[in-house]
Amino acid sequence: MLRNELIFLRALEADDLDFLYNLENDAALWGVSDTLAPVSRHVLRQYLEHAAADFHEVKQLRLVICAQPDGRPVGTLDLFDFNPLHQRAGLGITVLATERRRGYAAAALQLSLSYAEQTLRLHQLYCTVEISNTASQALFQAAGFRQVGVRQQWLRTAQGWQDAVEWQCILAG
Repeated sequence: MLRNELIFLRALEADDLDFLYNLENDAALWGVSDTLAPVSRHVLRQYLEHAAADFHEVKQLRLVICAQPDGRPVGTLDLFDFNPLHQRAGLGITVLATERRRGYAAAALQLSLSYAEQTLRLHQLYCTVEISNTASQALFQAAGFRQVGVRQQWLRTAQGWQDAVEWQCILAG
């Protein structure tokens, strides 16, 4: 079960529409999600209709991070760019601004590592973090990710071009 004392991870549900609408339309997150425009409820409704597709088929999986004990959604965890030959996937974690600094991202990351290794049978996970996002850098480093490089001027932000740090975690299995 994808659960610990602080959070649980679950599949997307139809009633996540408002939560996703608020999350996807937070302009402060657009730089890390490679988007420049708001997302409509209609597009998100269509997305939710197909969110249960098989990970191996669509090569991505989005899980909702829910706080214990009330189950309110506080963020999302994305596995994307799944490569079955090389048994790897990208990893992204987003937590609502109002819910940050409560340990939700760290708890979700720990759950995702065991899920990726034991259930999805992945060999490695990787992520890309804006160089100025020191909280995320510390999060991934504390979880056992290793910095493997820096991409110069990789991300275009409101502050101009930013470098991106590449992180990688080789799973034990």
